[in-house]
Parts: sequence; C-alpha cells; structure tokens
Amino acid sequence: MTQPIPPQAWPLFDRYVHGDLSRRGFLDQAAVFAGGPAGAAALLAALSPNFAAAQQVKPDDMRLATRRHAFPSPDGNGQVQGYMVKPFNATGKLPAVLVVHENRGLNPHIEDIARRVALAGYVAYAPDALTPLGGYPGNEDDARALFAKLDPAKARADIVAAARGLLTLADANGKLGVVGFCWGGALSSHVATQVPELAVAVPFYGGAPAAEDVPRIKARLQIHYAANDERVNATWPPFEAALKAAGVRYEAFTYPGTQHGFNNDTTPRYDAAAAQLAWERTLAVFKAALG
Repeated sequence: MTQPIPPQAWPLFDRYVHGDLSRRGFLDQAAVFAGGPAGAAALLAALSPNFAAAQQVKPDDMRLATRRHAFPSPDGNGQVQGYMVKPFNATGKLPAVLVVHENRGLNPHIEDIARRVALAGYVAYAPDALTPLGGYPGNEDDARALFAKLDPAKARADIVAAARGLLTLADANGKLGVVGFCWGGALSSHVATQVPELAVAVPFYGGAPAAEDVPRIKARLQIHYAANDERVNATWPPFEAALKAAGVRYEAFTYPGTQHGFNNDTTPRYDAAAAQLAWERTLAVFKAALG
C-alpha cells in the first residue's frame, strides 16, 4: 500500500494492537474510510510489522555473541526464557540492560533492539513473557492472541525475575538498566519499583506504575512519550506528581507529531527523527548511569 495512512486509522490500530478491538472489528470499521473490505485489509497489512525490511543488526553479526538463556522465576511461571547478546570481543564484565518487548512477545524487532544495545557495549537480555505459552509463535496475530492468555501478575513477576537474574549474571558487573516499549515501557517502570539495585529505567510510551509504588523507585528515569497517544499520556500527570513527591530523579520527553510506537521501525508508526533522538538520549543516559 503506497497511499498515506488515513488519520482515522491510527486510533483504530492502537485499539487493535492493545487488544481492545478484534481483527474483524478493525477491518469492519476501517472499511468505512478505506474504500471497502479490500482497502481495509490492505490498510491493516500496511500497518503491520515488516521485520526483515527494518532490521538494523543481523542476527549473525560477527561483532556479537548471542545465545538463549533462561532465568528462574519462582514468583512467576517458574522460569523465563530470552535472548542474551553481548559484544563478541568483550573483555571483563559489562553492565547489563534488560530489553522488554511490546505486547507481542519476543519478536524479531525486539531481538534487533537487543543487538543494538549490545553493540553499544552492554550485555543485553530480552526476556519473552510468552515463555509459559511456548514463546513467541512466529507471527503477530498469534502472538496477540497468546498475550491475552497470560496471567498478568505472573508475567510481571517473570520480567522482574529476569532483571534480578542479570544482577548476578557471570558476564555482568552488577550495574543494571532497563529499556522497554509499550507493555515493556510499563514493565520498565514496574521493574524500577521492584528492584532497588536498578540504576536506570527508560520506558517508551508505557503506562505508569501504581502511585503508591513510586516511592520505592531508586533508579534514574528517562521517559519517552508520543504526542498522539491519548491512552498512555493520560497516565503521565499523576505519575509525574508521584515522582516529584518521592524525589525520584527523572526526565520526560514528548515527541511532536508522533504516534504510539514511534520507535518501532517495522511499522508506519515509525518516526525516524524522533526515534533517532530518543535512542541517542537512551544511550546517553545508559552511559551516565551504567558507564
């Protein structure tokens, strides 16, 4: 599809992505402004991820060492599996960064993000919250269906367990950061409330933690928001008030003209300029907090 994305499609797609609208519901409503069922199907295809086209770091990049790794998660689903990446020629122990996926599980895009983090000089670990259901199933529609079947409390506990596991990982030096996107953005803030050893958290367009949990945050926060993201942005004013009241060190950025998911370069929501700036800021705060 080469035509511009109709503005009505963005909020509709956001509802679809976050499970508030079925595939059929999206197609039926989009058909009204997309020229009928065929146009709606083409619109959904255009909005859906194209992992191969957006890949920045190849899985077999010789600069990196990759492996699958599982951490125990006694308060969650027993264990959480994920993707571990570090610089191939690393000497000595490195700071670790937890990379938390959107609400689709550990897909190729998040693995690519983990490789980008590793190339910046960190041990990167991307857990898969879909581990108890067999892991990321290989396509976004099936992942979306599986994600709805997760026990939310156990899924959160699995991500926290991964963070704690990185603190004592043999390849890591005990310094820990986290970056996450959408669901993973919310989980990044949640990890900050649960792991006092965390040095820095970088949530991208994620919902806020419970206000009563904010005083437990010891990490430095750098928060990224899309301008056109009413659902998530509504959580920011009370979150900011709680951060100020608790004396948490934070900075927050909103990127004009962007949609939820603007950092995801596999979909048309991607905004190259905003994503580049946000990533530069992310790596800068990691360097400041982790070395």
